[in-house]
Amino acid sequence: MKTVEQTWHDISLPAEQRVAALMDEMTLEEKAGQLGSFWIRPEEENQDGEGNVAPMADTFTAGPSFETAIKDGLGHITRAFGTIPLAPAEGRERLVELQEQVIAANRLGIPAIAHEECLTGFTTLGATCYPASIAWGATFNPELIGGMARRIGADMLKMGVHQGLSPVLDVTRDYRWGRVEETMGEDPHLVGELGVAYVRGLQDSGVHATLKHFAGYAASQAGRNHAPVSMGPRALEDTVFPPFERAVREGGVKSVMNSYADVDGEAPAGSHRLLTEVLRGRWGFAGTVVADYWSVSFLHSMHEVAEDEDAAGRLSLEAGMDVELPETTAFANLAQAVRAGALEQEVLDTAVRRVLAQKLQMGLLDPGWNPRQAWLGDDVELDSADNRAHARKMAEESIILLRNEQILPLASPARLAVIGPSASQPRTHLGCYSFTNHVYSRFATQQDYGVPMASILEALQQAPALAGSQIEYARGVDFTDLDDSGIAQAVQAARNAEVAVVAVGDLAGLFGRGTSGEGCDVVDLRLPGRQGDLVEAVLATGTPTVLVLVTGRPYSLGQFADRTAAIIQCFMPGVEGGPALAGVLTGDVNPSGKLPVQIPDHIGGQPGTYLASKLAWHSEGVTNLDPRPLYPFGYGSSYTSFEISGLELPETEIAADGTIRVSATVANTGARSGAEVVQLYMADAVSQVVRPRRWLAGFAKVQLEAGESKRVAFTVHADRTSFTGLSGKRIVEPGKFTALVGTSSEDLPLQAEFRITGKVREVAEGRVLDTPVDIA
Repeated sequence: MKTVEQTWHDISLPAEQRVAALMDEMTLEEKAGQLGSFWIRPEEENQDGEGNVAPMADTFTAGPSFETAIKDGLGHITRAFGTIPLAPAEGRERLVELQEQVIAANRLGIPAIAHEECLTGFTTLGATCYPASIAWGATFNPELIGGMARRIGADMLKMGVHQGLSPVLDVTRDYRWGRVEETMGEDPHLVGELGVAYVRGLQDSGVHATLKHFAGYAASQAGRNHAPVSMGPRALEDTVFPPFERAVREGGVKSVMNSYADVDGEAPAGSHRLLTEVLRGRWGFAGTVVADYWSVSFLHSMHEVAEDEDAAGRLSLEAGMDVELPETTAFANLAQAVRAGALEQEVLDTAVRRVLAQKLQMGLLDPGWNPRQAWLGDDVELDSADNRAHARKMAEESIILLRNEQILPLASPARLAVIGPSASQPRTHLGCYSFTNHVYSRFATQQDYGVPMASILEALQQAPALAGSQIEYARGVDFTDLDDSGIAQAVQAARNAEVAVVAVGDLAGLFGRGTSGEGCDVVDLRLPGRQGDLVEAVLATGTPTVLVLVTGRPYSLGQFADRTAAIIQCFMPGVEGGPALAGVLTGDVNPSGKLPVQIPDHIGGQPGTYLASKLAWHSEGVTNLDPRPLYPFGYGSSYTSFEISGLELPETEIAADGTIRVSATVANTGARSGAEVVQLYMADAVSQVVRPRRWLAGFAKVQLEAGESKRVAFTVHADRTSFTGLSGKRIVEPGKFTALVGTSSEDLPLQAEFRITGKVREVAEGRVLDTPVDIA
């Protein structure tokens, strides 16, 4: 007869049987240990908050020692790499030692899950920093995102990390929010397509993905971090939920993290409706729910829906939380709560089963698992040539040409003035969750970025296309410093030049230490610091000016646009951003990026996303404020030209559960190869609730040689027209719809009507959420 230990170690048995055997062996304290975590934080974080890499970290005093915390087992090791600068080999050895201590300390020898941030790459010293999420959206290319995620996952896995805290599936609602850079844009279909690609890529590599932040986080009042969300159930269901649902149903994601912000007074970390009824009951999620850092404790200290931390822990666990991160505080006394009758044991057991099932999937419960033998060889290279090539491709495809008055590409020889803080500071290319900005900038010298990077200025100086050109640089102003004494030098440089390239934008940071990033929210959408004054001063010289924006959010450009010779929008393009931008400026790269968010005309008028009802759009004679953007969602130009024609809808009537095929031809009518994003939108003529003027229903990025054309066909299920009706149920409503095809949300030359016939259909769970595309 097999012993209990042999049973849960037996890899030939069903997972449920192995987990049950292990559960039978565990004490209450050992079970509770699997729901906790430990973070070895640097001492500086416990001082005044200046070093915080998580919200309010300095307000949480250090708990028990690591040795005490692991005596009954541990659920997660928090951020062994992404907290302090460690060389890859050193970091891996550190994690090995921590795992060995965890295994030795608990009676059953159960390892911990090691998790790490991975939004713009593996967040550790020396790893490739890919473009920020908002740049992923600009690529409109799910294949690129999946390829990036597979590379990130492979690097994490060989270093002993099992779970990545990405992707962010929040849909942008207010551009003032500091974390816009972490989103993939303002459209749920775009976010869903790219998010599913990321989840599949990371998990194909063997690392579990974690969806963030469920749900509603990006819709906070006034764009403030950790602020309440005033959103009704219809907007939540129709705009916020779809990317998360797709990642669960289509991506098979293994983990989900809650949102900090309360939604209509309901705190997600304590919401049974969100974490159990919606996520598990409706969508069939079978993985683990992990707490955003200290969000369980926030149920007591911030939301004030629990009388103390122990009550917060019980409330969250009963709601459907499985693991408290980053440390065990509110979950510290769960075993005692069960013994006292304050918590049902089955509630505890349910969460433990999920965590053990996840560890079993990762191989951590297999016989003989040893952290020293778990690596994929001795390779500790985290910034490989292959990574770099992929990062360059992503950067190139994310850059958006907004305006070009026949000045680009730049030609040589020429006298160029390169001006602005973004031109010489490579950190502007990186998001706030890159290791460089997130951690390393507090430890390193100004010119040390942790990974090799070239600035825009350096890349232009090295560009073969500009050989023989005279390039003069003037910084002008800083990102935030209000000192404008350098503007005079910038003006003189512009006057001496034939063309001025002015690069301005963001320098990401955390909690007010940057112009973009977590906790770096803004009151309006003017350029940070005195950068707007710098642009004005250069434009006033009359020298043809190419405005380059390297940002994490869209800024208002209405006061500048018509006086510029060209505008390039670049959303934090990663370590290869400098060369990629130089490639676009000199014509080596034909830009193909599209706006995942709109570019505002004026600095106010929030919120301003394209998913607006007729009442929210321009209303002549009703208000003096015009919310229409300067450049719309989906917009982006090229060095070649494209034409979209030949719209066909073989059927103009479909049933309420039917499909319709929408096809059109895209042709490259210019002189060089390029890529165009064909975009399909839908509009509902009459519905029982107010709906957006139009919404993105499908897209395809099509690469074409000069003179080449291809046929793009979208298969649209009636479910893609569904919405939350007056009854609160999701329905497909018969009536007249319009299919619109073009190259942005406002450039839609091809339009055709079709009808959905029959009766109103209530849509069951498991609706069609994607739009398959064929390209021939």
